[in-house]
Amino acid sequence: MPLDLAPAPGGRRGSFRVALRMARRDINRHTGRSLLIILLIMLPVAGMTGAVTLFQSTQKTPEEIVRYELGGAQARFSALPVPNADSVQDPLNDTMVAHSTGVHDADFTGADPADLIPPGYEVLPQRQLDLTTGVGAATVSLQGRLVDALHPAFTGKYTLLEGRAPRSAEEVLVSPGLLERFSLGLGEHITTSAGSFVPVGTLRDADASDRNSYIFLRDGQVPDSVLNQQPGSAQAVSYYLVGPEPVTWALVREANSQGVGVLSRSVVLNPPSADQRSIQGVPPPQRHSDFTALYATFGLMAALALLEVGLLAGAAFAVGAKRQVRELALLAASGADSPTVRSVVTAGGLWLGGIAVLSGAALGLCSAAAVVHWVRFMGSPRFPGFHPDVPLTLVSMVMGLVCCILAAMAPANQVARQAALGALKSGRAPAGNGKRTSLAGAALLLVAGGLLATGWLLGQSAADPDIKAGQLPLVAGLLIAGAVLAVVGFVLIVGWAIVVLTARTDWLPLSVRLAARDSTRNRGRTVPAVAAVLAAATLASAALVLLASQQAGMRENHHWNALENQTFLPLSIERPFLADGSSQPPVDVEAADLSSALTGALGSSVAWTKTISAPAYVRNCAFGPGSDLSVPARTATSNCLQYSLAKPPGNECPVTPQGRVVNRDDWRCRGSLAQSPGSQNSIMIGDAEVIGAVLGREAGQEALAVLDAGGMVVTNPVFVRDGETLLLAQDVRTQAEHPDPYLMHKTVSSTALAAAVVEPAEAVPYYGFISEETAQRLGMQPGPAELLVQLNRHPSAAEADAAAAAVYQQPRAGFWVEPGISQENPWMTWSIVALSALITFSAAGITAGLSLADARPDHATLAAVGASPRLRKGLAGSQALLTSGLGTLLGCSAGALPAVLIASATGMSASVDVPWLHLLALLVAVPLTGAFLAWLFTRARLPASRRAVGM
Repeated sequence: MPLDLAPAPGGRRGSFRVALRMARRDINRHTGRSLLIILLIMLPVAGMTGAVTLFQSTQKTPEEIVRYELGGAQARFSALPVPNADSVQDPLNDTMVAHSTGVHDADFTGADPADLIPPGYEVLPQRQLDLTTGVGAATVSLQGRLVDALHPAFTGKYTLLEGRAPRSAEEVLVSPGLLERFSLGLGEHITTSAGSFVPVGTLRDADASDRNSYIFLRDGQVPDSVLNQQPGSAQAVSYYLVGPEPVTWALVREANSQGVGVLSRSVVLNPPSADQRSIQGVPPPQRHSDFTALYATFGLMAALALLEVGLLAGAAFAVGAKRQVRELALLAASGADSPTVRSVVTAGGLWLGGIAVLSGAALGLCSAAAVVHWVRFMGSPRFPGFHPDVPLTLVSMVMGLVCCILAAMAPANQVARQAALGALKSGRAPAGNGKRTSLAGAALLLVAGGLLATGWLLGQSAADPDIKAGQLPLVAGLLIAGAVLAVVGFVLIVGWAIVVLTARTDWLPLSVRLAARDSTRNRGRTVPAVAAVLAAATLASAALVLLASQQAGMRENHHWNALENQTFLPLSIERPFLADGSSQPPVDVEAADLSSALTGALGSSVAWTKTISAPAYVRNCAFGPGSDLSVPARTATSNCLQYSLAKPPGNECPVTPQGRVVNRDDWRCRGSLAQSPGSQNSIMIGDAEVIGAVLGREAGQEALAVLDAGGMVVTNPVFVRDGETLLLAQDVRTQAEHPDPYLMHKTVSSTALAAAVVEPAEAVPYYGFISEETAQRLGMQPGPAELLVQLNRHPSAAEADAAAAAVYQQPRAGFWVEPGISQENPWMTWSIVALSALITFSAAGITAGLSLADARPDHATLAAVGASPRLRKGLAGSQALLTSGLGTLLGCSAGALPAVLIASATGMSASVDVPWLHLLALLVAVPLTGAFLAWLFTRARLPASRRAVGM
């Protein structure tokens, strides 16, 4: 009977069950190594799961929108600022215009929301009140709400936390933040501009933080005199409709056409289709893609993090596979084929990976749930609810499991290839020459270089920023794929790099020579260790470059209100309107008194003060629809003129149809007020001393000569042509049909002045300076306007409150100092370095520990032949230095270059910032620290070990 060599039915399944059983037993025997692998895979899966869950938890669901904003009401009617009748709101947000022609209609006037409420509903109004209360000698602002907050219709929106409902006219409900802010307790009186009240309970608004200071009042508790002083605009009042009938989208569209926004329960829960929320003839708005750079950053970090932990787990699997060599060789000698031997190690990856991803997902979800519920418990609306993202959680789990299985496959293939007889004799796999691996690594590096070059060239190919924004997802994907393949390619050529670096080591000390030879002989141990450190250094350096570039972008986009640690304090304070609607004369403050009060409050923090003069500010001007334009723009008691500079034709910053700047390096788009209009104090009156104090730059003799001759010192050359600038006087009561925000008001007069440019140290929002004689000649009514204060340091919150109380003692007159950009950037950058170094240290420490555990027989051999503890400690330190040094060097190269390309191709900042000093610190600190720790923790006396079987 012929011998049947065909595989038995179900034999492969049976062998896999055997492999699973053997892998489970090996995991039980080596719990320490198994726990390490589980933790390495579990933590990134938990981090990604927690991150996506927290992000989703910041987004309100339709059910949460209606519960937190409407309670049990059917709809809310409130004013919606729209430019014309052809505007449509966002169905889920009644304060945002989602679709509009964008054409400003000067004749369009929004309706009062109360006039559009359909019949058949109970109406619950809510009015915002601007109140004040006294704190010592100062008067501070306080927000009030006139609403029946405990009405059953508001269940879900308002919740009584502590205390009871008010029972008398003087009892009120307040937010917890009000009690904390004014150090009050329930039952204590608080005196406000609306009267004296007694808080008897605390109320939570589900859509606002408990730290806000609110006092909730009811009808009859606020005097009419106070109500008449409040803002009369329609935006101050919202109307909640209670009834059985839903408010339809047709009613919402009708209200939008009259300048009223509606948040409807039925519309939120069943949003209209895209064609029902659009305007005929107007293309739909383009998808916003400015966050693509941020998503690319997170995508690269996640990919590199998974690659790092996969390589770390691979190092652990490599050590475990070597410990299994004899057992697996016996299995091969008994007739098991190579796939069966390979599956034993791979099954260990499946077991450990499955446990790791399940526990990681559970840990991430539980941690995110704990954060969400804690934040909600503390009264913050940051997280409306707990929203697990099931698809992304499954993706994270699959990626973690794949990483673990791939980490186990490399040592599994190595063990399966080694000869059974050789394994039984030596228990150590013969080192191969690694030519195929090195060639594969070189090929992958070429492919990675091609992907990186393609992504960068594609990102630079389009000159139109709108087209670039559409290409960003593809560009980011190419660059991330190139970065990951570059790391893999570097890992594959590590063996070749070790041979090359250790070929000429005869001139080095003995411990270093031994480490070099050991690394070459035991590349199966060295390569995983170097690869893990390489991946960690890649992650650290990429994060360092990307975050430094983001900070550079923040510095470039910082809006300067003054130079660093400067503030401008007005010398004239507007007072609220009287009950009959008439205005009160402003309160003038002496500059000397203001300076003395400020110095008394801040002491030596005040470096100097200087009085700044300016043209007459806009005051007592009747704004809004129905203004009588027959009245002159300037009278003896009022002024409606605001001054600015015109941009000559061709000096406008080029922008795309979607409003993106074409070229941020264009001189027309940089500097003071290049892309934004100035305020009413943007033109100042001063001499050389004032110019130097405000701009931080001294004016030259030529500029001062132009100033004395009746010209103007201008801060930006975009306002100058042929040595002249055009000074405009605009009537702020008017609206001009012009897309340029500089020309939104009608020009009353224009005057050409000789101009000299003095660019400030920072892009402060001032047009420039004229002399007092020039201002008098032009009828600009110059006078003292502000007190410029220069502080030695940025004040604390307590110092700012003390300064505000001492300076004005007026409601809503705060004390704000320009913080600049140097307050937080240095420590943030170095904190990134510290975190990056910690990540790399952890990888170096884990791999060094695994290498030392695998090299214990070698150390025992050295001790047996008489090597001193000092030599063995030096060998351990040299091995760690070689491993972490090579890994960090390759990792910084593999991480910094793709990060630079991503930052430049995605437009993260106009100029990419490479923190060379911080990268150098990472490159030097990690190997030296790793070597020192390996030397320090290597035992001088080796522990006794059992004699191996068969030896």
